[in-house]
Amino acid sequence: MKYLLPIHDVIKQFQEAISVGNRAVIVAPPGAGKTTIVPLSLLESPNVNGQIIILEPRRLAARAAASQMASLLNEKVGETVGFQIKGLNKVSKQTRIVVVTEGILIRMIQSDQSLSKVGCIIFDEFHERSINADLGLALSLQVAEVLRNDLKILVMSATLDVAPVSKILDTNAPIISDGRAYKVKCNYLSRPKSKNDNLWENFSELVYDAFKMTDGGILAFLPGEAEIRTIEKLLKKKLPQTALIMPLYGSLPFEQQTKILEPLENKILRKVVLSTSIAETSLTIPGIRVVVDSGYTRRALYDPSSGMSRLITQKISKAEAKQRMGRAGRIAEGWCYRY
Repeated sequence: MKYLLPIHDVIKQFQEAISVGNRAVIVAPPGAGKTTIVPLSLLESPNVNGQIIILEPRRLAARAAASQMASLLNEKVGETVGFQIKGLNKVSKQTRIVVVTEGILIRMIQSDQSLSKVGCIIFDEFHERSINADLGLALSLQVAEVLRNDLKILVMSATLDVAPVSKILDTNAPIISDGRAYKVKCNYLSRPKSKNDNLWENFSELVYDAFKMTDGGILAFLPGEAEIRTIEKLLKKKLPQTALIMPLYGSLPFEQQTKILEPLENKILRKVVLSTSIAETSLTIPGIRVVVDSGYTRRALYDPSSGMSRLITQKISKAEAKQRMGRAGRIAEGWCYRY
């Protein structure tokens, strides 16, 4: 296979690693090809027998990753590459690569404790961390130690603190750090804006300015649905008719989410995707070359006074900012505007 993305060095190091061991950690920039090219390289590896399971933190990312890999093989989803998420299964007898969400792997282990049909498990975007991802890794390591000493386990991320993870996998688990992505030019506002200083009115102006100064689609990151709807109304008054404004958030119907992944037939139109952190990792939206980052996210945090979790809006971390900027460099050189 001819690799289409700039991750040749990672592939070479990884193939050498799994030829002598069963576990490895890969760190490469967003857009380098970890999610798609690394799994496809395993199809040709004599060291991996059986299915290759890839864990993605979100349903939309799982479906998009499967579609992209199938496209690289000039096949339909469900042939060599398939996916399995809640309520939807695109897997056939000939499927070698299966992209799943985290809870699916746990159910797979419950139904087949030795994972007899699986040759490799890949934990993608592991930096996001969740109870299901951690439990899935713990169970996979237990299966490998007790029942399957040939089971390959790979952890991947662009912003992961790799040393502790490598120690958990194996004291000698290799850390492969390389890969290249397209360059992204980062621009900052001259001075930060406070929450009370017409924050979202100013943000809509930033999106409008980015639209005028750049080419290609725009992906704007916002904390939640309320802010997305506010910016959508403001931008409809400012942007020309060539701008196709598309909201993207978790509670949006899944069919509408997947429409955002479809390329535009009309080349005159430009996508302006207003998204929460759902588009932060493992997602390539066709045509996107510009990221406009509000710098905020909304998280569910436990409140000990009430004994319940509540949503709070807070600043993102440096790792999250790096992931967001990487969305602009997946198909070509791009721009990132930070608020």
